[in-house]
Amino acid sequence: MNTQADKQDNAQTQSQHLTVLPEDKLSFGKSAILGLQHVLAMDVYVVPFLIAMLIGLQPSQSSALIQSTFIAAGLATIVQTYFCMKLPMAQGPSYVPLGAIVTIYAASGGGELGWSSVLGASLVGAILVIILGYTGVFNKIVKSFIPPIVGGTIIFIVGLSLLPVAIRDNVYGATDATINQNVLLALISAAVLIVFVILGSLFQKKGSIFRITSVMVALIIGCISAQFMGVLDFSAIQSASWFSMPMIPFKDFGFSFDLSAIITMIIIYLVLLAETTGTWFAISNVIDKPLTDKNINQGVVGEGISCLIAAGLGSTPVTGYSTNAGIISITGVASRRVFLAVGGWFVLFGCSGKLAALISSIPTAVIGGVFAIVCGIIAINGIQVMKNETIGEKEMYIIAIPMILTLALVLIPKDFLSTLPTFVQYLFGSPILAASLAAILLNKLVPSRK
Repeated sequence: MNTQADKQDNAQTQSQHLTVLPEDKLSFGKSAILGLQHVLAMDVYVVPFLIAMLIGLQPSQSSALIQSTFIAAGLATIVQTYFCMKLPMAQGPSYVPLGAIVTIYAASGGGELGWSSVLGASLVGAILVIILGYTGVFNKIVKSFIPPIVGGTIIFIVGLSLLPVAIRDNVYGATDATINQNVLLALISAAVLIVFVILGSLFQKKGSIFRITSVMVALIIGCISAQFMGVLDFSAIQSASWFSMPMIPFKDFGFSFDLSAIITMIIIYLVLLAETTGTWFAISNVIDKPLTDKNINQGVVGEGISCLIAAGLGSTPVTGYSTNAGIISITGVASRRVFLAVGGWFVLFGCSGKLAALISSIPTAVIGGVFAIVCGIIAINGIQVMKNETIGEKEMYIIAIPMILTLALVLIPKDFLSTLPTFVQYLFGSPILAASLAAILLNKLVPSRK
């Protein structure tokens, strides 16, 4: 009886802030539209673009890598949402391996051999991740080292670490337009998002359409504003083809296995697992569904399978995106069918050069305006996880030190970072990882006052 009552209480809690629950069945059309706004708010094309620029790929090779990344993200999203973790979440290429990929590529001589070394190391690392999930080893680590105060801190720093990126890189640093235009576009998209969320709250159930479509409408109006300013550029769409095949193993690329490259990538995968744990906590908190042992084990297996798929398509490792947790919180839509549509959209974008060019044509500042609010929402979700915890002197340090470390690493000069040893660069290159490790260590090392 108590179990049934608990389930009813949990369902009531979910319904208080979720418009559509994870297991709710939406129509194909609604799922497609709602899934599209998640896709539009994710900067999936940025990672392959940066890699192509850093290692000097030809334009045709860059396009092929971007398409493969979209398809890998789509298939990985479907794997995690429907077959492994079974939570509403989207997968996308991670920024964490960028430095390792460039290092492995250069150390292996560059060209086809360099890229095959990257993919071979990614393949081996992905298999190891699957083993960690299947044996439950990673889950035991999570249970031992990540109690609510640490989990909440990790969610908080996920939002905190992304916020400067949203404002500094996507708004102030965007090259699509002048600084004044970028700030105005970000303000417009952010304002539209806030207005639609307010309308959704004012009209309750009758106004749910405002809240549900708030992100998409904000992006569309931002793009229309960019068109009036004369900074919306669709020229890349005209030159792109409607349909093109992704890269195929052993035809377009191969795999080679170098021990030092494999060891490097294994370290990167452990970093990815530590980082994506924060995303899982964020999503579970937003939908009021605590992570079970089964969820975490299947999530790690899904992460490994997703990265295996990415390597098989000639792309880079993928991981769960925190952005979507914020969008779920804003829109109230947590249906897994929506995320199945997200996966479908990514595959479609990957097979169509025009669609991929369309999403990459959205002005960076427009995305930045929406992204900044999403980051704030993620950080607040972390505070909600910690709200029932007693905040004593120990807990203050567990929260404060990772917060300071996160901002310090987000703002660290790149010239200084490049002078540090390679492993330290990997560690400090991911503020989320470094701050998460700090929270875990502080929780174990700082004594509690009785």
